[in-house]
Amino acid sequence: MSADDLRLKLQLIDTCRALRGSGLTHGTSGNVSVRRDAQSLFISPTGADYDTLRPQDIPLLHLDGRWSGGLKPSSEWRFHRDIMRTRNDVNAVVHTHSTYATALACTEQGIPAFHYMVAIAGGADIRCAPYATFGTEELSRHALAALHRRRACLLANHGVIALGRDLAEALKLAGEVENLAAQYLTALRAGAPRLLPQEEMDRVVEKFRTYGHQDGTDDQDLKHDSDL
Repeated sequence: MSADDLRLKLQLIDTCRALRGSGLTHGTSGNVSVRRDAQSLFISPTGADYDTLRPQDIPLLHLDGRWSGGLKPSSEWRFHRDIMRTRNDVNAVVHTHSTYATALACTEQGIPAFHYMVAIAGGADIRCAPYATFGTEELSRHALAALHRRRACLLANHGVIALGRDLAEALKLAGEVENLAAQYLTALRAGAPRLLPQEEMDRVVEKFRTYGHQDGTDDQDLKHDSDL
C-alpha cells in the first residue's frame, strides 16, 4: 500500500467516525468516498462498524464498476461512482441519514432560499431528489439531476448527499445541510418563512466562491495593512 493510498484510507476512516461522532449518522448508516485518481476511488465498506475499520478493509472501486479490497463496497457505491465519473470538481462524497435533513426529505421537500447560507450548496435551493430504492441506478440518476450545479441534495425518504473538493469540505457541508434543515423546520413552525429573491441568492453564491479563502477577499472595502 502506497503512502498516498494509506493517507486517503485513514482520512476516509476518520470521516466515517466523525459522522457518527457529530450525530450526522447512527450505527453503520451513511457512507463516504474519496477520489484516488482519474479512474478509481476509495469507498467505505457495506455494513462495517466504523470503530473497527482498518486501512486494509477499505475497498478500491474503479469507475467501470470493478472493485478490490478486504471488504465489499457500500451498497450505495453506484451514486458515488457516478458522481465521481461526471463531476471533475468533486473529490469526495459524504452520504448521511442526519435527523432533520432526512425528516424534511421524508416530506419530499428540499430547502428553499429561506436563509442566505442555503447558497453554500451552490445555488438558490437545495433540491430533493425523487425516491428510488437504495443502491439502484434509478436513485443514482435522480441524485445526479438534483446535484446539477449543486454541491448537496436531499434524497426523498432517505437522506443527504454532500460533495467536496476533499473529505473535510464534504463533511462540513453535510453538517451545514443538517443545520439548515433544522432551522427551516423550526421556521415552518413559526409561520411561512420569507424567501430571499433569486438575485440576492445569485449574489451570495458568487460571494461564496471566495468565502473563507485566505489568499483573497470578497470584501473590496477591507484593506490589509501589513505594518499593523
